[in-house]
Amino acid sequence: MSMLKAFLEIGCDKSLFEGLEIYNETQLCEKYMGLFPVISISLKTVHGSNYEFAKNELCTVIANEALRFRFLLDSDKLYEEDKSLYRQLIHVDKSLKSAFAMSDTAITNSLNTLSRLLEKYYERKVIILIDEYDVPLAKANERNYYDEMIVLIRNMLDAAIKSNQSLYFAVMTGCLRVSKESIFTGLNNPKVYSLLDAECDEYFGFTDAEVRHMLDYYGLSGYYDTTKEWYDGYRIANAYVYNPWDVINWCNQLNTNPDKSPKSYWKNSSGNEEVKRFIRRMGNGVTKAQIERLVSGETVQKAIEEQLTYNTMYDNVENMWSLLFATGYLTPSEMPDGNLARLKIPNNEVRDIFSEFILELFEEKVAEDGTLVTEFCSALKNGDTADVERVFTKGMRKTISIRDTAEPPRTKCIGMGGSSCRRAERGGVSRVRKEFKENFYHGLILGIMFFKSDWGVTSNRESGDGYYDLQIEIEEDEIGIVIEVKYAEGGNLDAACAEALDQINKNNYTAELIEDDMHKILKYGIACYKKQCKVVLERETY
Repeated sequence: MSMLKAFLEIGCDKSLFEGLEIYNETQLCEKYMGLFPVISISLKTVHGSNYEFAKNELCTVIANEALRFRFLLDSDKLYEEDKSLYRQLIHVDKSLKSAFAMSDTAITNSLNTLSRLLEKYYERKVIILIDEYDVPLAKANERNYYDEMIVLIRNMLDAAIKSNQSLYFAVMTGCLRVSKESIFTGLNNPKVYSLLDAECDEYFGFTDAEVRHMLDYYGLSGYYDTTKEWYDGYRIANAYVYNPWDVINWCNQLNTNPDKSPKSYWKNSSGNEEVKRFIRRMGNGVTKAQIERLVSGETVQKAIEEQLTYNTMYDNVENMWSLLFATGYLTPSEMPDGNLARLKIPNNEVRDIFSEFILELFEEKVAEDGTLVTEFCSALKNGDTADVERVFTKGMRKTISIRDTAEPPRTKCIGMGGSSCRRAERGGVSRVRKEFKENFYHGLILGIMFFKSDWGVTSNRESGDGYYDLQIEIEEDEIGIVIEVKYAEGGNLDAACAEALDQINKNNYTAELIEDDMHKILKYGIACYKKQCKVVLERETY
């Protein structure tokens, strides 16, 4: 949206677009470039804890945009009555008791009023850009003032777009169409581009060719496979695209520290409320098997409803599947058949988000079961491998398991000089790396140990010649425990346990424990496969 504003607005810095493809579109540039007054707002910050607070936040958004045009107060083209209306928008009317005060009528007519004043000044019709128009509705629904907010937003958009004689055109973005709310009742021929429409499919994110070019530009081409695994995979009609926010942040991180591992940037910019609610529905319309298939890289067939309403989206689980699709947590593995789509988790980043909330729910269940922590820790301390297996298996049954999946799909870039990338998929299944599976089971053990506050528990820290999974120091007993977790692909638990112990010994993971005067050392190799586990132990005394 900021790009559109920079391109369309009067006073455009044309040098920003030199050398870009748009600059070669001579007729388009002559018709649009730098020729329009532009009103541009984002409603992302309108998420108050109550209606009055949210309304004040909306007033602030409008006022900050209106302040860009303060020159209107000095214009001979505007009547004094016009300037009085403008002052209401920027909150400088001395009679107002609050810096945020603006009547509902003023809010409703704010964008219409500003459009009319700008048209008078420039003698040109106005373009309006509204980003994330549906965030106020989503937050209002979460915080129980939805009915008031829907009326306010509907009336404001009606005045700004439907009945605005000063409008040239408007562009709005949001996750949901919310058309059943009649927000856009009577709107003159709107064109909607959704995640299932091919007209703009490759513009919802970065294409594979664009990401390759970016990585090459920064000298990061060696990170292509990692970038693809973590941030690609979104199917928009006929195109596959990457999450732009993540790719930009990832490249910036690598330029600063090439040794950094990929992470979820999206998670840090969003509350991920949709996934949290979905996971909490497990057992209440959402089966463990469905979540297991998703996290393991498989697909689940569901009906997609694009025209959801915020006040009913959580009423039934079928709506929640559509919400996860609309908000990017799930993506179709192939073009839907009617409204039926095979949905999957698009990449490692989103899988990491799912995993985090599954483990969070697991911790809550562990907290409810007071015996699990006591039994597991007692078995660990005493070196009772059979009991460790029994109790950990009991814990695993409280959450999902990780399934083995097929080989990864082949990728072939076709069409438009490689600017769109289409995958030859094997039933929509993508392989989940062994490291993710091991991290998941590692997280389950850590979730149990979290409640053992009198033990010194550390995770993924350097010791000897590598990084151990878990280390425990029981100071009063001078007992040190090191745990290495392996995923037993194909179910060969014995081989995985042997590999875990070999890694502990080869990398000298017990070095820190010995240095800290732990005289009894317990080395555990734990192998997991679905909801099965095997535990082996080696003991040392110093």
